[in-house]
Amino acid sequence: MSVSKSLTRRGALAGGLAVGAVSVVPTRFAIAQPKPLKVGLMLPYSGTFAKLGENITSAVEMLIAEKGGKLGGRVVEIVKLDDESKPEKGPQNAERLVKRDAVDVLIGTVHSGVQMGIHKVVRETGTLTIIPNAGANSVTRELCAKNVFRTSFSNWQPAHGMGLALGKRGVRKAAWITWDYAAGKEAGDGFREGLEKHGGKVVQSLTLKFPETNFQPLLAQIPGLDVEVVGSFFAGGGAVQFVKEYKAAGLKVPLCGSGFLTEGTLAAQGDAADGIETALHYADGLDNARNLAFRKAFKEKAGRDADVYAVQGYDAAQLLAIGLEAVKGNVEDEANLYKAMRGARIESPRGPMTISSSQEVVHNIYLRRVTNGENKVVGIAAEALADPGTGCKL
Repeated sequence: MSVSKSLTRRGALAGGLAVGAVSVVPTRFAIAQPKPLKVGLMLPYSGTFAKLGENITSAVEMLIAEKGGKLGGRVVEIVKLDDESKPEKGPQNAERLVKRDAVDVLIGTVHSGVQMGIHKVVRETGTLTIIPNAGANSVTRELCAKNVFRTSFSNWQPAHGMGLALGKRGVRKAAWITWDYAAGKEAGDGFREGLEKHGGKVVQSLTLKFPETNFQPLLAQIPGLDVEVVGSFFAGGGAVQFVKEYKAAGLKVPLCGSGFLTEGTLAAQGDAADGIETALHYADGLDNARNLAFRKAFKEKAGRDADVYAVQGYDAAQLLAIGLEAVKGNVEDEANLYKAMRGARIESPRGPMTISSSQEVVHNIYLRRVTNGENKVVGIAAEALADPGTGCKL
């Protein structure tokens, strides 16, 4: 923990005791009760990623409810903040949670650009942070921090698995299409590196500004590229429109990509998504007991089917629970808290999950094909894949 944060907490505690000494004599019962653990959820609750934020939130709440409303023996108080997926508001919103609302833990967010704003604040304050979606590579690479963990993925991981699977199949020439922002670029790097491991290459990258959805100028270029596949990274409403327009354009080149292309979007994409292959650390039909129980419980709570975002939120809460149980709720015991979290072996709905030395998730990347409105597993693109963690020094 940073010195400034420690002093702030000690100052607040001292101030509270001073007031108590003047106004009331504390009972032994009152002294014995730990204060609630404040968990800040900084997620999108409006805009194109709103459903993603809602599913993460429902899953976090579900895990806490399963634990009886307590983690490490402390009642959990949740503070929610809509980040609106606006990077320019990221630092201000993170400071609001950390400094004004004084959260003990921050869980956030979805958009990689917003995550970088959060990361700046939590690196400075030492606030324990668990990332339930945003895949910005740098937060577990050159900008890694001892108080920041990720239970979702790095942008590199799923697309790298897709590239590996295509390369093994003998694909030699591919195109890449995405939004012009950090997540799209980093996913593209993973795709390219996976393909190159087996002698393939990306011959053209096509981008448009986030969150624009005028795909026609890009789609018009594809027939002239002479490629075997088109890899892509889109998510949410943009992924729905892209897949529909790709199908409507009558393109003969198979479409594939990072799993977010078809994750949580299949109902809206309809028949346009049939046959699309993607790679991701989760799939609807994963046949393990943990996943089956999770999906049943989530459907009962939220009234809708679970998706990868729900899984990531659930695992964020699982990781937090493991750490807090190890230190009996004492978030000030950072050494043992972080040690327990780094050593966590989590039984996730996605399958086995551990944490790397850069505090990034290590998990299987599944190869999936859209069949009858579901992302069906057709193989494992990469087993126990860890992000390289390049430049991380903890």
